[in-house]
Amino acid sequence: MLNLVKYAVFTATVAIVSFNSIALEYRLPAKGSLLVGENQHYVVPEGKLTLEDIASKFQLGLTNVLEANPGVDPFLPAPGSTLVIPHQLILPNTKLEGIVINVAEMRLYYYPKGTNTVEVLPIGIGQIGRDTPESWVTTVQRKRANPTWTPTATTRKIYEAKGITLPAVWPAGPDNPMGLYALYIGNLFAIHGTNATFGIGLRISQGCIRLRHDDIEHLFNTVPVGTRVEFVNQPVKYTAEPDGNRYLEVHQPLSKTQNEFESNEPVALTFNKETTRFIAHAETDSFVLKRLLEQRTGIPTRINP
Repeated sequence: MLNLVKYAVFTATVAIVSFNSIALEYRLPAKGSLLVGENQHYVVPEGKLTLEDIASKFQLGLTNVLEANPGVDPFLPAPGSTLVIPHQLILPNTKLEGIVINVAEMRLYYYPKGTNTVEVLPIGIGQIGRDTPESWVTTVQRKRANPTWTPTATTRKIYEAKGITLPAVWPAGPDNPMGLYALYIGNLFAIHGTNATFGIGLRISQGCIRLRHDDIEHLFNTVPVGTRVEFVNQPVKYTAEPDGNRYLEVHQPLSKTQNEFESNEPVALTFNKETTRFIAHAETDSFVLKRLLEQRTGIPTRINP
């Protein structure tokens, strides 16, 4: 798995309304519910199809597919094998408004005004030491097509250590690391595209939010300036549904010291008071809970009988 990260660095439907190459769009659930969508299964066809190809086909990031299918070969998943496509989600526990970015699951949620829907897009986030914010509320301050890139002094040093000298300003165009569209959300951060064909669903950027070309073009054309943007870090999401079912969705937390693919040691999970109270409920099946906390598949699972 370490080689996967090195390659990424160097290459710099119950509730589903529609599914296409641009975005997954879900109807918002009934009041009191946070569960949307249904999982799918996909049989890998013959041919040299990478997991990135499959993730892109189903509007997922690479980590989303790897979590849901532990042990799968990220370069050449076995033809004839069946993959879980994790399209069922628990919405992040925060305001269902504007853009919500959950860095732990590397997904962006966009709630268009007046539509009663949410669009979900996979993202790449900052490398260790160049971390994407984990708790921050801001707005889309401006948008720009064909952005230029001005590397920071720190970024220039990082590239110089690799023997690469960056220009003071990288000109706009398809070779620009920011891609062809950018939504600026602060002095140092943006939601933007990429000139790479790999890396969505990985910790790969210099701190910004990175999307595939079609996805950032879609956001650029639909998200108004002034839209609220919230960053959260919720590796564990939960919901008590109106029908009495209780679901837990567990992702691998972000490490502060090492890339998750560089070690077999899991990152420790921590719980806030609300999550602790939820999982300590009298109806929780302790066997199912233990399995979820160990496997961390990112798939919502019912934890009460």
